[in-house]
Amino acid sequence: MRSDDHRPADVPGFPGGSAFAVVRDRWRTDWFFRLGLVLVALVVCAAAFAPWLAPYSPVTGDLQHAYLLRPGARFLLGTDTQGRDVLSRVLYGARLSLLVGVISQAVAVSLGVLLGLVAGYYQRWVDAVVMRLADVTLAFPTLLLLIAVAAAVRPSLPVIFVVIGVVGWAGMARIVRGQVLVLKGAEYVAAARALGARDRRVLWRHLLPNVQAQVMIAATLGIAGAIMAEAALSFVGLGAQPPTPSWGAMVADGRDLLRVAPWVSFAPGIAIGLAVLGFNLVGDALREAFDPKVRSER
Repeated sequence: MRSDDHRPADVPGFPGGSAFAVVRDRWRTDWFFRLGLVLVALVVCAAAFAPWLAPYSPVTGDLQHAYLLRPGARFLLGTDTQGRDVLSRVLYGARLSLLVGVISQAVAVSLGVLLGLVAGYYQRWVDAVVMRLADVTLAFPTLLLLIAVAAAVRPSLPVIFVVIGVVGWAGMARIVRGQVLVLKGAEYVAAARALGARDRRVLWRHLLPNVQAQVMIAATLGIAGAIMAEAALSFVGLGAQPPTPSWGAMVADGRDLLRVAPWVSFAPGIAIGLAVLGFNLVGDALREAFDPKVRSER
């Protein structure tokens, strides 16, 4: 092993031990964290096992059962305007929401981490260019920017994945840049440079591993934001196109039926709320566990 591979055990990456140990301790002491994990697990299970859990097809229905006013054993959550089972569409909608959250955050993390590392490490004109681009991106309201970009191209799922991810890169880049500015002056980074390590090695072997906690926290919270963004785009017709089950589109379909068939909107709306709550609780708990400043304030 090369001597420049040695790093302190307690650095801003995962202070106080491994990530697993920190999460395990948080599970034992924080019931909000447990609740968040349970909600996230429910969303993941609904997405993974939708074909087996859904009692009916999510895209085909029977107009004879449209606007079912009293959901019974046959239609547990009622039916929508086309007689489609709401429960089946909610379960399949979890697939889309989770997919959008994961893929869009993968795009945001890839762009944000790369640009944040480069900007924080090299600074000067590189930092100026990257941060000004980030400032321009953050200057516009996120939802307005998403609607503008999505409206400029033909709405489709790949476009939604990329658009939400590209819009979210700026926040990730600023987080990574801030951490790199602090870490680049650490002794282990200076030791690596003194031993002849190239910039690429310093970036990927010494700086990147020590910002992974902040990246994981931001990505977890970003998934919740991506779910809300996709729902908002689908609500205005710029997201998933019919007949693809989407929670946002389902809420839009039932907005004129709140007095007649409120379950058409309530069921997907509650699903959105629970999914976002779960990821936010997990993200907040991870931030409190991994951020020394937050821990010291408590």
